Amino acid sequence: MTRQDLMIWLTLSFVWGASFILIKVAGESFPPLWVALLRSCFGAAVLWAAFRWRREAWPPRELLVPLVLAALLNNALPWTLFPWGEETVSSGIASILNAATPLFSLGIALAVRDAQATVWVGLGVLIGLLGVGLTVSGSLAGGHATALGVQLVLLATLSYAVATALSKRYLQGVSALSLATSQLSLSALMLLPLALLTEWPSQVSAASLAGAAALGVFGSGLAYLLFYTLLARTSATQTTAITYSLPVWGLFWGYLAGERFGLLPLLGVVVVVAGLVLLNWQPGPRRAAA
Repeated sequence: MTRQDLMIWLTLSFVWGASFILIKVAGESFPPLWVALLRSCFGAAVLWAAFRWRREAWPPRELLVPLVLAALLNNALPWTLFPWGEETVSSGIASILNAATPLFSLGIALAVRDAQATVWVGLGVLIGLLGVGLTVSGSLAGGHATALGVQLVLLATLSYAVATALSKRYLQGVSALSLATSQLSLSALMLLPLALLTEWPSQVSAASLAGAAALGVFGSGLAYLLFYTLLARTSATQTTAITYSLPVWGLFWGYLAGERFGLLPLLGVVVVVAGLVLLNWQPGPRRAAA
């Protein structure tokens, strides 16, 4: 990884890690469906500009059904569940629970026989689940979360994992920028009628509007562009290692916003990160005896 790659990596982890506090800020004025809608619209606007500038081609029509499902499961649904869950879950705790996504992804991959179980994988899953358990128990005991809020956030992470498996199976070979632009555009189209037919925001603060805009422009549009740029320049393992840093950034931003955490959630993030490291651990070949 070059110095430029490292700067992209750090910028992306910084931006994505801030998403959880931005969700909290946007949710102070906007109902969950509106947070998801604004995030999709602002993010799609950024991607549309890049899409037109690069003169990308749209995905073929026969991929419309998996594209719609991917937009639902990777954008519309989890982006609604996160602000709903964060009504009763602190942003820092939500960032730790989000780290369960690779665990769910692996479980799905093993279920459909798209991954091979190894000792390291098994240890990674067990340790990762232990970390999630420590985070949940410590958060509930410390008043940083409610059971319903935790369930909503974990359901959002499960939705991400299902979308990842779906995209890997049915959307391989599609341009990354084309795929991201299509997904966010479809997500906005799904959410618009639902948001208009349900609860409208009553009083919108400038901070919440700025939070929603930043969430879409930086946490979605710019983040997608950085992610796919990094993926093209480095290995998949190096790129997805960003997952390790998100809970740390999430806790950092939450702390700056006045959130305080007990010992168990902090211990939980360390254990979760250790589990994720083991999931991606690839021991080198053993040396032959002299």
